[in-house]
Amino acid sequence: MSRAFVREDREDPPPDYRLPDPGSEYFDEACAWALITGADEGDSRSAEIATGCRWGEPRLVPHIQAILARAETQDQTRVAQLCGRFLRAANTAGR
Repeated sequence: MSRAFVREDREDPPPDYRLPDPGSEYFDEACAWALITGADEGDSRSAEIATGCRWGEPRLVPHIQAILARAETQDQTRVAQLCGRFLRAANTAGR
């Protein structure tokens, strides 16, 4: 994981990611959003711990692609940028 996504000087408690039950059909989508949110807040590690998924997790790619498509149509540049980084990491992990 890129150190740009890790906030080591955090003094406040880590975010509380509210995720559905792992058996839920929405779990992977929620994990994808949690990882993007964590990266945006500079705390990817907490998101990885909460979700059990690593940055670039291949199974989340379809959800990240959907988030990216939505972000591009809604002009959410930062979210689109983070999705692009996730997808590049997923491509590297799949090699």
